[in-house]
Amino acid sequence: MKNLMLLSAIMALLIVVQSCGDNRKAKNFNQKTLVDDKGHQFLEEANEAGLAEIKAATLAENNSKNPRVIDFAKMMITDHAQLGNQLKSIAADKLVTLTDTISQAHKAMINGMMKLTGIEFDKAYMQMMQNDHSKAVQLFQDATGNTDKKVINFAKETIPTLNMHLDSAKAIFASLK
Repeated sequence: MKNLMLLSAIMALLIVVQSCGDNRKAKNFNQKTLVDDKGHQFLEEANEAGLAEIKAATLAENNSKNPRVIDFAKMMITDHAQLGNQLKSIAADKLVTLTDTISQAHKAMINGMMKLTGIEFDKAYMQMMQNDHSKAVQLFQDATGNTDKKVINFAKETIPTLNMHLDSAKAIFASLK
C-alpha cells in the first residue's frame, strides 16, 4: 500500500513538473494560450519593458530637477500606462498571464540610478531610455512578423510612439551637459 501511494505521489509530481515547463499554458487549467511561442514571448517582454519604463519614469519625475527630463518622464508614465492597458487586454484575450514584475537587469539599473543625483541622474536615466527604447523598437518590429493579427496590429500601431520616445530621449540626452 505504501509503495502504491508513493508511486501515485511521484506520478502526480512528474505531471505537475512537466506542465510547469510549458510556457504557453494558460492560467485556466489545461487551456493553451491562443498565440504561438513568439507571440507569447513578445507579450511578456513588451509588458516587462513597459513596467520598467513606468518605474524608471516615476523615479525620474521625483528625482530630476531638469524640466525636460521631468516632462519626458511624465510622458513615459502616461504613454506606457496606456500601452500597458492595451497589451493586457490583448494578453487576456489570448489567455496569456502577464506578471507585474520587472527583470533583475532593470531592477539593478533603477537601483543604481537611485544613488545618483543632479546631472548624473539625468544622464543615467536618459541613457537607459535610449537603450530600452532601441530594444523596444526592435522587439515591436520583430512582432510585426507574428502569426496573430492582434499582436501584429498592436506592434505596428505602437512603433511610431516608441520611435518618438527614442528620438526625444536622444535629443534630451544630447542636451545634457
